[in-house]
Amino acid sequence: MLTLTDIEQARAKMKGIVHQTPLEHSQTFSRLSGNDVYMKLENLQKTGSFKVRGSFNKIMSLTEEERARGVIAASAGNHAQGVAYASGMLGIPCTIVMPKGAPLSKIEATKSYGAEVVLYGDVFDESLEYALELQRERGMTFVHPFDDLAVMAGQGTIGLELIEQLPDVDGVLCPVGGGGLLAGVAFTLKQLKPSVEVYGVESSACPGMTAAIRHKQPVSIAASNTIADGIAVKKPGNITYQYIEQYVDGVVCVEEAEISRTMLYVLERNKLLIEGAAACPLAALLYQKLPFRGKKVAAILSGGNVDVTLISRIIERGLVEAGRFVTFTTVISDKPGQLNKLLRIIAELEANVMSIHHQRIGAKVLPGQAEIHFSLETKNEDHIQQIYQVLLKEGYDVQFYR
Repeated sequence: MLTLTDIEQARAKMKGIVHQTPLEHSQTFSRLSGNDVYMKLENLQKTGSFKVRGSFNKIMSLTEEERARGVIAASAGNHAQGVAYASGMLGIPCTIVMPKGAPLSKIEATKSYGAEVVLYGDVFDESLEYALELQRERGMTFVHPFDDLAVMAGQGTIGLELIEQLPDVDGVLCPVGGGGLLAGVAFTLKQLKPSVEVYGVESSACPGMTAAIRHKQPVSIAASNTIADGIAVKKPGNITYQYIEQYVDGVVCVEEAEISRTMLYVLERNKLLIEGAAACPLAALLYQKLPFRGKKVAAILSGGNVDVTLISRIIERGLVEAGRFVTFTTVISDKPGQLNKLLRIIAELEANVMSIHHQRIGAKVLPGQAEIHFSLETKNEDHIQQIYQVLLKEGYDVQFYR
């Protein structure tokens, strides 16, 4: 069984190796959610994620014989880097199995710590199954990403820091996939301050823990693609589920659009780059998924490892979902001054033209006409509706795309 002493010993092991991350107050999220909101910045942790805490504690707990055999792990990215980093520090051979679709930045970062990376499977659960096969073949020591007491103890050190940094905290929000972070933090907090309410937040595209709670045991679910890839786990851990059932007050889900909007919001307002999983707790606050009003709440921003090729797409999606970017087409007379007239209307409506494309051949384009494709930067949904209504009033047949 996990004990508070295990958490405290884990913290002592990682002193000077793992950062005590800042806890920052957010005026923006406090105002929008009606609570006093603080952010635990694990996105600033070594390797860019909280995962190094559990990985390091697990590897430091291994016997000399286990270390000599080398370690193997399965991960979508963050656990991979944590295990590779800890193994590299101790000179332990390390193999990581990652899904074929794992972000390139996470794959390269894992390799840079000296690990052998094997790409297998389309989702984490398939990578995990293959890693267990390799572990049996090679005789290596398996480092589970969540369903392990030493890993949970390492993640629980965040709870120790939170209580020290914010002694009068009322609620704590954690992203949840396999459950290691949520289980470790919830257990720690409930030992130190039983009145603290702890909630897990997951993507509705992969609601593994929600399903486990409903069935009263971990079950494997069908999942959709999610930008919260760090918590895309189809079946939570058996050990983590037991602790979550006992110590967690509830688990809620957020939608993909809500996650992307929150990522963009945090980038704009707080100047922080966070991954999809890390955005989930703030999204739950922002979109009123939790029973907190006027409370002092801490949200754990679990990581900041976002593939650079994905950042622009996340921003674009966030802009579209927030009503700040729209495309539309219309057909005009192919005569001098007609495009200028349309541009004047758009300028008067205070929309910013990002791009224009002419097309004079098409199924809807008659001789003497031109189809115009516009991309506009807009203010919000109301602004888009205003533009649409004005263009209709001016006689333009417009088709908006979202």
